[in-house]
Amino acid sequence: MEFVNRRHGFVLSNYQELYQWSVDHIPQFWADFWDFSSIIHSKPYEVVVDDLGKMPGARWFVGAELNFAENLLRYRDEQTALIFKGEGQPVRKMTFAELFREVAALQKALKAEGVRPGDRVSGFMPNMPETVIAMLAATSLGAIWSSCSPDFGRKGVLDRFGQIEPKVLFAADGYYYKGKAFDTMERVREIVEELPSLKRVVIVPYAGKGDPGGVPKAVMYDEFKGTEAEEMEFAQLPFEHPLYIMFSSGTTGLPKCMVQSAGGVLINHLKELMLHTDLKRSDVIFYYTTCGWMMWNWLVSSLAVGATVVLYDGSPFHPSPEALWEMAEELGITVFGTSARYLAAIEEAGVKPKERFKLEPLRAILSTGSPLSVESFEYVYRDIKSDVCLSSISGGTDINGCFFAGNPMGPVYAGELQCRTLGMKVAVFDNEGKPLLDRPGELVCLAPSPSMPLYFWRDEKGEKYRSAYFDVFPGVWRHGDYVQITPTGGAIIYGRSDATLNPGGVRIGTAEIYRVVEALEEVEDSLAIGQKWKGDERIVLFVKLAQGHELTEELKAKIRRALREQLSPRHVPAKIIAVPDIPYTINMKKVEIAVRNIIHGLPVVNVDSLANPESLEHFKDLAELQED
Repeated sequence: MEFVNRRHGFVLSNYQELYQWSVDHIPQFWADFWDFSSIIHSKPYEVVVDDLGKMPGARWFVGAELNFAENLLRYRDEQTALIFKGEGQPVRKMTFAELFREVAALQKALKAEGVRPGDRVSGFMPNMPETVIAMLAATSLGAIWSSCSPDFGRKGVLDRFGQIEPKVLFAADGYYYKGKAFDTMERVREIVEELPSLKRVVIVPYAGKGDPGGVPKAVMYDEFKGTEAEEMEFAQLPFEHPLYIMFSSGTTGLPKCMVQSAGGVLINHLKELMLHTDLKRSDVIFYYTTCGWMMWNWLVSSLAVGATVVLYDGSPFHPSPEALWEMAEELGITVFGTSARYLAAIEEAGVKPKERFKLEPLRAILSTGSPLSVESFEYVYRDIKSDVCLSSISGGTDINGCFFAGNPMGPVYAGELQCRTLGMKVAVFDNEGKPLLDRPGELVCLAPSPSMPLYFWRDEKGEKYRSAYFDVFPGVWRHGDYVQITPTGGAIIYGRSDATLNPGGVRIGTAEIYRVVEALEEVEDSLAIGQKWKGDERIVLFVKLAQGHELTEELKAKIRRALREQLSPRHVPAKIIAVPDIPYTINMKKVEIAVRNIIHGLPVVNVDSLANPESLEHFKDLAELQED
């Protein structure tokens, strides 16, 4: 804010004024941030955005040339760049100088393999240093990076990589989870045999046998990489040169392949890290994520700020529910990123990090994946640390970033996301496309931003892209979340709008129900869907009960009473059914649409994108759903 005031002679005094200026003067905001963030480039831009009224299709920073990897490798000193903590593994550290040399060596090998700008290089990898090195080496040449975590099934990987036809695949020989080592070499062999585009497969030894035998075109990582190199050249490419192909969850069809630009991802990540997270070189930042989630891409961009990035592979609950907090103390983590699901789980497990660990460096906790409940806000400040900035953040893989994020300058309100992110012209519409204030509705973005997808892979006419975001409100990005903008400038997210309940024509966000139901000691988890019934829709609530509890009539009455008293009679479910487990995506998001499809006899595809696909069996052929 001081930078903008000084440059333009403004007297902006608070975040809301800064935000309003940023969306009223979008080209100027991004031009100012380009300078503020000192993006490394070889050619300056001629125009910030060619047509602000064109969405999709606006072109950003026309004329500029840069390289994404060069910006992430701007520091080449002895400060620690990466810290890797894997289950049962000794901590590994790598300085910025060592990281640069490792990337340079791998770039040389990829160049010799014939990798050129626009080629696809993919990773079937855990969250480990070699994954970061491979991504940086590939993008330094202008190749397009994509990745899946090694817990993906064969079909889930092929549904993604099969569409984009990678030239090179990096694959770990295994991974660790909950104290067990999982060898993935047989799955790698099956995947490689069905990807004829591959010219080379690079096997990274980690948790398996480290033997490439039987895998076509395979070579071990160290043999492929060779010795360290001291110098490297970065391909200078247009701002909108493709960087990442990101995948949708794929629970309703083949995953969408979203192509995102090097400059767009870079400038947006820097905005969110430098401004909304207040990240500095002195920070140690951690986010619990896999390489199959956009938070991995977001986390790794912290290297461009010069911060130390903590990579973790394994279960967050092994060997105990306190595992990540023990690591936070050991490594001096200052920014701790996680999911709402994790915070609810450790509270339920009775974890009180404040009493067991020294967390003095910790200054910020970030949560995403699903709405963070009021109870979890209270838990963080009561039992983890009272003086952190707790930021519930939300956006999507689609934009590789956030529509709502933290505001280090402002207060935190329990149950709310702090603010709309700078430069993102976010609003809420009713069904007719009219703006709403302090009432729930459709989350929309009224103007383009640099990190929106360039296009979808194999969508030459742009029909899938337009259908995904622009069909409901022409020229306006409809994100698919059911949201309320509050008078404080923050937001409350009620869930996905396509999973929104609609009994009697009244829209109800599922997150509202989860907050109340999961606060009951008898309920560990829950999922709500709308079932078509006698010309209307009725709410069906599935509950996973806490250990030692049964779904008695008394408990059903307690659940209904809590919903009626805390929310409204319309929130009370017609049916409450106990199930052994609730389905989640690998990114820890509840799979409401798949369950709704099962209930209505519709197909569910790409179950390999689920963390626990076997849980879907519990929702089939339920006699209770055929009764009043």
